[in-house]
Amino acid sequence: MQTNQPLRTAFGQRIRNLRKEQGISQEAFADKCGVMRTYMSRIETGTANPSLEAAKVIADGLGISLSDLLQGL
Repeated sequence: MQTNQPLRTAFGQRIRNLRKEQGISQEAFADKCGVMRTYMSRIETGTANPSLEAAKVIADGLGISLSDLLQGL
């Protein structure tokens, strides 16, 4: 079975970049999304594999569509 690590890493970097562009701390963003900061950290570093539902919550927290969040991955 192939690993999805490069995809998870790219996804996490995209979230981190978009969050930082908006000037939101990781802790504040995690709170906004209703998840623990440690889980958000794991998503942003590519060590967690978030569900589609979690990805939608993150997109909503960033104020963008899920398709925009996934663009370019």
